[in-house]
Amino acid sequence: MSTVFDEQPDLGDQDLPNMDLEDRHALRRVAGLSTELQDVSEVEYRALRLEQVVLIGVWAEGSLASAENSLRELSRLAETAGSEVLDGLIQRRSRIDAATYVGSGKARELAGIVTAAGADTVICDGELTPSQLRNLEGVVRVKVIDRTALILDIFAQHARSREGKAQVELAQLQYMLPRLRGWGESLSRQAGGRVAGGGGIGTRGPGETKIETDRRRLRARISRLQKDIAGMSTGRKVQRGQRRRRDVPSVVIAGYTNAGKSSLLNVLTGAGVLVEDALFATLDPAVRRAETPSGRTFTLTDTVGFVRHLPHQLIDAFRSTLEETAEADLILHVVDGSDAEPEAQIAAVRGVLAEIGAGHVPELVVVNKIDSADPVALHGLRAREPGSLSISAKTGAGLAALRDAIEAALPRLDVQVKLTIPYSRGDLVARAHAEGEVLAAEHSADGTFLEARVPPGLAAQLEAALDDCVRVQA
Repeated sequence: MSTVFDEQPDLGDQDLPNMDLEDRHALRRVAGLSTELQDVSEVEYRALRLEQVVLIGVWAEGSLASAENSLRELSRLAETAGSEVLDGLIQRRSRIDAATYVGSGKARELAGIVTAAGADTVICDGELTPSQLRNLEGVVRVKVIDRTALILDIFAQHARSREGKAQVELAQLQYMLPRLRGWGESLSRQAGGRVAGGGGIGTRGPGETKIETDRRRLRARISRLQKDIAGMSTGRKVQRGQRRRRDVPSVVIAGYTNAGKSSLLNVLTGAGVLVEDALFATLDPAVRRAETPSGRTFTLTDTVGFVRHLPHQLIDAFRSTLEETAEADLILHVVDGSDAEPEAQIAAVRGVLAEIGAGHVPELVVVNKIDSADPVALHGLRAREPGSLSISAKTGAGLAALRDAIEAALPRLDVQVKLTIPYSRGDLVARAHAEGEVLAAEHSADGTFLEARVPPGLAAQLEAALDDCVRVQA
């Protein structure tokens, strides 16, 4: 269904009010967005059904290439949700229309395209206000959703753990609350007094509309979910506290969705977590034990992927999970080297990291998928990101250098000890190997001589064990 539009000059970042009249009046088709799925699964987001869709975006800033890439990403999101993309269009505007997103004239033109294509859903590449949603839906006469609702739907499909499901539900309800629709002013939708019937305590009185009742119930559910999520995050906080007491460094893998974070976790730790060529395949964080080339132990955490314009509801709902990133010793920022706009991915990820309070954490940029990336583009990316490493989690290229870089970036254990531990305290020797860096170990008649760098707490226990041994011998 998609056709290639007539070639027009890329206006780049020129002042939008000065753009050509013809350019502003045109709906551009973005080529290559039509998909044919063998098995189109029905996806439900409340009363929302995503089946055959037309995408629409507004190009209000940046370059045409950037706007097209954003719409192509929206197409991948729609396919991930189980939809068939029939067409994709972009309108050039100085700013988004406050009433219908694309303007009343273009909304009517979009309605004709939707009818001709046989689509039942329109997806907008942006977050719509409740009024924009209603107005545009009234013109095109099919279901209209925005990028936020689409991402929330994908998260709802992929959540597996109890906490992940609760976080997604919380984000959905926060998104839905201002968008509830109903006959708020209709007396037939009011309940109160005798009309309340068997409603019971709390439903009697002058009456409230059905939409007010729905809002009250949603707020109560949101409050309950927030309390549940806070309780579920306690266990993770306890585990982090235990690692801190044992001075086990923490490394977090962050990055754009589908950049290869889970694949990297698997090759570094043998974790065996799900790896899938799909957006947001990983929602529940996976924490695994890993070792540096010298044998030093650290934890490696895989996190949810980020995306351009990640809904703020999701950031708020997943904040307890993302705390792992803000408290890490090092962030491995994984970038898809084969993407058309890796710099845009980097900017989006860093924006979210700053929002969750992780902007101060040391960052190591890891450019992944170099086996399928353009060498010229890779060279330019390395120049713009000095100190970055290029790897392929698929082929193993560059992994040895990455392991060395991780070891060099981890905080050093600054307590060095030289002492002989009696054989009766073999547990401390084992902890020195597990928690520290053993430089030398020799066995004698008196015990095990250790030269090691260990956490301060373990150093104190080693000294205490040596003092106890001396007192017993005396």
